[in-house]
Amino acid sequence: MTYKYVTIEKKNRIAIVRFDRNHDLNPMSVDLMLELTEAARSFEADLETNAVILTGNGTNFTAGFDLKDAALKARMQAGIMERRQMQRVGPVMCQAWEDIEPMTIAAIDGYCIGGGVALSVALDMRIASKDAKFYVPEIKNGMNMSWNSVPRMVNLIGPARTKQLSIIADMISAEEAAKWHLIEEISETANALDLALEYAEKIAARPPLPVRMIKKGANAAATALNHATSYMDIDQYTLATLSDDYKEGVSAFIEKRDPDFKGS
Repeated sequence: MTYKYVTIEKKNRIAIVRFDRNHDLNPMSVDLMLELTEAARSFEADLETNAVILTGNGTNFTAGFDLKDAALKARMQAGIMERRQMQRVGPVMCQAWEDIEPMTIAAIDGYCIGGGVALSVALDMRIASKDAKFYVPEIKNGMNMSWNSVPRMVNLIGPARTKQLSIIADMISAEEAAKWHLIEEISETANALDLALEYAEKIAARPPLPVRMIKKGANAAATALNHATSYMDIDQYTLATLSDDYKEGVSAFIEKRDPDFKGS
């Protein structure tokens, strides 16, 4: 399949998936998320690949969902049922990446914001460059943190840090992210891909069947309650996007000012 924003390179049991919106901050559009979903699903019949690396444009992983994407305007004008369906794109993408049977590694450079964090925690490992920054600003835009990412974050960093990251919503460095266990490793080179490839090469040298068995068992143990605790995620997000605070948050972001939330 030919993609507009995604490339897949395979060699020696390793696949490198790159996504690039041709924008320095690499924001995620609906079209890009659909491509990333298809890219993840392309590994369903792949019996050769042992490790899949997901990385951004080399400068930034992603600044998160593009609030200037035309799809957002269409969504805000849609009815509840249609809006709910349109909002499935993000969580479906993240689930597709979590479902990949080979080991998955996020190689994170620069900014990893909002939906970028949600996508990265759906993977098995996260390796960041030393200048990477992590930020979950959804609440500042009048939204809850969605895409079924909250239980995944709790699995990695615990409930208190998840609330700190998503409610206080301060930007944290790669060093802080490592202390919190949001990421596993920090690369000492200019980009995260170098270290991600070192780990991928070790995984590629392992027998493919046990790799998949061990991953599946670890995921089953870690995520057994994820669905039970996040099945209302889309409905909560839909409710949030119907609020005046959501409209105020998006407007404030686009107008580059502080929002004035009213609780309505």
